[in-house]
This record gives sequence, structure tokens and C-alpha cells, in this order.
Amino acid sequence: MAAGTTVDHLTETYRAHYRSLLGLAALLLDDTASCEDVVQEAFIRVHSARKRVREPEKTLAYLRQTVVNLSRSALRRRILGLKLLSKPMPDMASAEEGAYDQLERDDLIKAMKGLQRRQREVLVLRYFADMTEAQVAETLGISLGSVKAYGSRGIAALRVAMEANA
Repeated sequence: MAAGTTVDHLTETYRAHYRSLLGLAALLLDDTASCEDVVQEAFIRVHSARKRVREPEKTLAYLRQTVVNLSRSALRRRILGLKLLSKPMPDMASAEEGAYDQLERDDLIKAMKGLQRRQREVLVLRYFADMTEAQVAETLGISLGSVKAYGSRGIAALRVAMEANA
């Protein structure tokens, strides 16, 4: 006999323990549809990994653990969804504000392209990738002092370029 749980054993386990696994999911979740989805997904996952379940008597334990883990994941997704829904939507900008913001972004991109390569790299990593000066230095393989120098010169050059476009 090949190692792992057989499809027949998994089918028998389904028939014998589906309701108890549904009850387990019901203790963790609040609606029947989610419980059924979790239990079905648990059987699908254990079926896919049945060759790794070397001892068939442990199949039920794997199923129970999978039901618990999937229930936790479902609850996490719900909580995240509720948090996102409870946040007020930001006010939408008018078309004029959007166009003005786009022009400012275009000017900034044009000014960034006019910087020296190292200045641009430092500013992008520092302010757009939100890295610390030490992280920028490590990433670029330059000293911390060089990061500070390139950053300050780059900002000064951007200020001049942006004022020229204003």
C-alpha cells in the first residue's frame, strides 16, 4: 500500500465526521454558509496533501486543525473588512484640484529627472521608499555622510527647479 491517506479513507472520514467538523466550525464562526465553506475547504486541502498524512488515523486530527486555521483566517478577513468599512471615505477632490495635483507631480518628476543620478537615488529611497539614512547608505553601498550630502544637495536642486516652474 502506498504511503499516505487513501481517497477511500478520506471519503469514509468525510461521511463519519462531516457533521462534527461542521459543529467545530460553528463554534468559531457565526453563519452556516461560512462553516460549510470552511469544512469543505479543509477536506479539499487534506485531500491535496493526503500523501503527507502517513498515518491514516491522524487524518481527522489534520482535518480539525485545518478547520480551526481556516476559521481563524475567515474571522481575520471579516475583522479587516469591518475596520475598512468603518473608516470614513476621504473627500473627493474636485477636477480642478486633481488637475493641479497632476501638474505638480509632473513638475516634480521632471525636476527629479534633472538631478544627478546619486541625488535622485538617495531622495527616492529616503522619501518615497521611506528608508532611514542608514538603510539608504547600506542599499547604495555609500557612507552615511554621502547620503546626507547627496540628500541635501538634491533637495536644494529640487527647490530651485520647482521654483523655476512656478
